[in-house]
Order: sequence, then structure tokens, then C-alpha cells
Amino acid sequence: MFFYWERVVDFLVYSLFGFNKNEHLAQALHFFIYDTIKIFILLVSIIYLVTILRSYFPVEKARAFISGKNRITGHILAAIFGVITPFCSCSAIPLFLGFLQARIPLGVTFSYLISAPLSDAVVIALLLSLFGWKIALLYVLVGLAIAIIAGLIIGGLNLEKEVLIEVKPMNIDFNEEEVSFKSRLKESWEFTKDIFNKIYIYVIIGVGIGAFIHGYVPTDFISKYAGGDVWYAPIVAVIMGIPMYSNAAGILPLVEVLTSKGMLLGTALSFMMAVVALSLPEAMILKRVLSVKLISIFFGIVGFGILIVGYLFNIIL
Repeated sequence: MFFYWERVVDFLVYSLFGFNKNEHLAQALHFFIYDTIKIFILLVSIIYLVTILRSYFPVEKARAFISGKNRITGHILAAIFGVITPFCSCSAIPLFLGFLQARIPLGVTFSYLISAPLSDAVVIALLLSLFGWKIALLYVLVGLAIAIIAGLIIGGLNLEKEVLIEVKPMNIDFNEEEVSFKSRLKESWEFTKDIFNKIYIYVIIGVGIGAFIHGYVPTDFISKYAGGDVWYAPIVAVIMGIPMYSNAAGILPLVEVLTSKGMLLGTALSFMMAVVALSLPEAMILKRVLSVKLISIFFGIVGFGILIVGYLFNIIL
């Protein structure tokens, strides 16, 4: 999706700036430039598009449709939608915000936010090639289960008051047919700028933290403290994974290296799921959108689910 932008960043960092690809600083700088601009583009474009669409469709009817379904149906649909969208934990936030602004139930939006970074077509293909279809299928199923169950729990806790960004109708009554397309575009752009101005600094801080960890934390360090078959290995793996930031496709090669160095597959997958679904940069960005209480609940529920998955894989395999 951002192939050409990545080539531009390659040119900037390795040709124009003259860095060596193997340098820690080069890896961190490449990561920071690439991901910051990518998330900014997604943030503006997705919120702008969702806002324009809101001007044409009766959002309350959409909410009523989701709410009127079986309690689990909306969460299942959101989790499946997450699987087919190729976003990492930070890149999924713009669409998560779009869902919040569209007044989709909070628990359903979290089912999407959890599911989106865990697996997509590329991840499934990589898992198939590295570990076979049984592992790939089991991984996707447990990823969906975590997203659905966590969304249901969060939705049942009535935490809407913990959303810090006010969800309100826009100034123009878009239900009026005489409102011009130009007015819709202008109002949607003002709305998008307002949201962007509230969270862009958190994107920069969050990606900056992720870039530093991406460039400077060695594989051997992870393997040393989370390897082997000791009972606490999945716990250590999850704790070590949360501060990091990558998408699932980017972290899978590292998982292959870790398993080759003796880390159990369940522990390695727990590490991967913690990296992609519960990154520290994601928490930094969400801090402007959600209260610390809600972020803590989100991380706690998902982290516990990931631990269960790690132990389950280690026992079965």
C-alpha cells in the first residue's frame, strides 16, 4: 500500500543521508520517517472519508442495525473486518477513530482495533510458509477469539465516558438535501483538522519510541530472557513485546529466528501478538483519545488473552 513511499524513505536515509542499512540509527530513522508519514496520511484520509460518508448516510440507523443484531454479531463482523484490513496497531487507530465518530458501539470498535493488527492476508501466507496450515489456522482463530471476547467485555463495562474526544454531530445538518457537496467537503475537512490537531503530537512521540526500540533492541536480548521452556517464558515475552512496535508481517521473520534459537512456538507467538496488538506507541497515541483507565483495561484484557494463547500453543505443540 505504501510501497513507493518506502522507496522514497530508502533513498532519503540510505542515499541522500548516506547511512548504512546495518546501522542502528539508520534503522530507527527509517522506521520513524516511514511510519510517521504513513500514519499521518491514514489519519487524515480515513477520518476525512468517514466524515464525508457520514454526511450521506443515517449513522443512527447504522448504529441501530448493529445494536439490533445478536450481541455477538457486531463483534464478529468487526473482528473479521480487522483481518481483511492490512494495518498495524497504530495504523488501525484512524479507522478506530472513524468508528467512534460514527457512534459505533465502543466494544465493537475495540474488536476491530484488536483484530486489525493481529492478522491479514500477508501474515496468513507467511505463517503457512513458515509453520504450516494448522498453525496458521489456529493462529487466526485465536486472534479472532481474543478480539471478539475482549470487545464484548469492554462493551459490557459501559466505559463510553472514558472516551476523551467528544463524539458529536457536525455543525451542518447533513440530512438536508440542499446542502451542497462543497459545503460537505469543507465541513468534513474542518472536522478532520480538529481531530488531527488533537493527536498528531502523540503519533510523533509514539512512533519515536517505537523507532528507538526497533533500531536498538537486539534479537539475542529477547531470546535470552524469554527463551526456553520455563513456565514464565510467555509472561516475559508479552512484557518484552508490549514496548515494541511492528506489524505482524514485519515481526514474523523475528519469530522464526527466535524459535530457531530454542524459544517455544507459543512463547514466540505471544511475543509477536504483544508487539503487534499492544504496542507502547499505540498506547501513546490512544492516550489523547481514551482515558488511562480504559487503555489499561484494554491492555489488561488483551494481554491476558495473549498469555492464554501462548500457554495453549506450548501445551498443544
